[in-house]
Amino acid sequence: MEDGEDFEEEDEENYRAANRGKMSTVLYVISGVMTGFVRNWICFKASEMLNVPSQSFPAAGSQQRVAPTGQSRNKVALKPGHSLLDWIRLTKSGRDLTGLRGRLIEVTEEELKKHNTRNDCWTCIRGMVYNVSAYMDFHPGGEEELMRAAGIDSTDLFDQVHRWVNYESMLKECLVGRMAVKPSPALQAQTEKTESTLVNGLSIPPPLKQEPLSTPLPVKDHRPRYDWFQTDGSVNIVVYTKRKIPSAGCAVVDLQGDTLRVEMLLGKMSYLLCWRLSSEVQERVDVQTVHSVGKVQVCLHKSVKDKWTKVGQSLEHHDTFIQCKDRELFYRECVLVSKTDVTHDTQVLRLQLPPGSYVQVPVGRHVYLKTSLQGTDVVKPYTPVDQTLIPPLQSSAEIGSDLHLMIKIYPDGMLTSHLANLPIGSSLLVGGPEGSFTMRILRDVTHLYLLAAGTGFTPMARLIRLALQDLTSIRKTKLMFFNRQERDILWCSQLDDLCTKEERFEVEYVLSEPTDSWKGRRGRIDACMLQNFLERPENAKCLVCLCGPTGFTELAVQLIRQLDFSKEEIHIFQG
Repeated sequence: MEDGEDFEEEDEENYRAANRGKMSTVLYVISGVMTGFVRNWICFKASEMLNVPSQSFPAAGSQQRVAPTGQSRNKVALKPGHSLLDWIRLTKSGRDLTGLRGRLIEVTEEELKKHNTRNDCWTCIRGMVYNVSAYMDFHPGGEEELMRAAGIDSTDLFDQVHRWVNYESMLKECLVGRMAVKPSPALQAQTEKTESTLVNGLSIPPPLKQEPLSTPLPVKDHRPRYDWFQTDGSVNIVVYTKRKIPSAGCAVVDLQGDTLRVEMLLGKMSYLLCWRLSSEVQERVDVQTVHSVGKVQVCLHKSVKDKWTKVGQSLEHHDTFIQCKDRELFYRECVLVSKTDVTHDTQVLRLQLPPGSYVQVPVGRHVYLKTSLQGTDVVKPYTPVDQTLIPPLQSSAEIGSDLHLMIKIYPDGMLTSHLANLPIGSSLLVGGPEGSFTMRILRDVTHLYLLAAGTGFTPMARLIRLALQDLTSIRKTKLMFFNRQERDILWCSQLDDLCTKEERFEVEYVLSEPTDSWKGRRGRIDACMLQNFLERPENAKCLVCLCGPTGFTELAVQLIRQLDFSKEEIHIFQG
């Protein structure tokens, strides 16, 4: 097994110390303000399409996946005239949504606390204060969920849900002003002499200065490092990750103009290099990975054969090693090159990365599609799949140049309807990769059980391939796949074919609305079918992975726990 996270726990404990004096202040990215705002409408009516007990479902029109923490979020049915499009129209109507008639103010902590009622609800995100009163009836999570943020700094609360949602675009007409910074007594005398940096008329609250850690650096430094060398025609950056790298890879490289960005995704940690290059290079990169020793080499091709004295000027966040969740999302422009039908309402979209980009998406991670619809950025996560369930061997160049996304088209979904009508050759912004899944969770697992509902199959596809081809410790991989009708089963023939060829793999289909000719399981997820499916042989180490709508995952987790599986033996995919 290629682990890829041999030192993950030590990294989490020591990365702050290892970075002391090296890491610049991290600018956090856009967080998810409105829980499930975009996803609710993109995945409209999914509850009717998937095999979930009706009494356990969230409201109709919801296909919310469980959050990374495993905690689900209840959804409510929106009133007529309160869709995402209706909110966009309201924000463009000229109506005063702040109650301040266009004035921007500085808000103290005491003032923020006063605005904590249904009709007077302010909240602070990233140092900026918004009046979200008008948004109450438009919020898919309902008034109760939104009121959790009333009168407080809700940055952490929204970060736990969807930090990728463009709240700045959605709430720009609700901006009240910036949060007043309360300086410490030691800095009080210096505050009057400090000049504010103005952005659109508002000064950004200065970052807090961290006190140096008194704890000595660990004797063994697991922090990645880099070196570089050149030839007459090339410049080569070599990253030593100091751990094994999974076969799916971990490198994300983006060359845009004269700027080079190299990121290594190492379990829960992210190592980033970023330069403005010393001289012009060709618009392509080559990446070679030595998985066993954890070495990644990025090759740039010089436009002019001259000698470089350095790679370039270091940019913000260069040579930093932080948690992935704290790293800013980076987008690159991809081109739609093909669409392949999988079922009557599902397609695999093949997206070609720009010539200067190379993206290896670790197993279990997702990317984000972003596009502007009626002047508002709409973003949704998708888990990449391979071109087929078990594709033929590919070169590393092929693996890093294209992305395949399996997408279900919803007639009433804003983004999926847009994608269905998008002509070949069109551009889409792709951000990430991101996600909480790491290879460490598979360490020493002998029996891998997968429960998927509908498009919840997508993270399972690459996991199946990984288990069968790379993880010899896994003796059995079993998939229970829930759908409404037989025509909804994704890659059915490929799954059946894999069963006949691979004795370590089994698949069982469950349909809630089968035809009379269907000979497989019928019904919805229940304790009886899971008891027979989730075997626990003697001395086995089991892992159960789930992905589907909220109602499905909530009930599945309850049933699995009743069978004496621990929380550590259950992983819920989000996205």
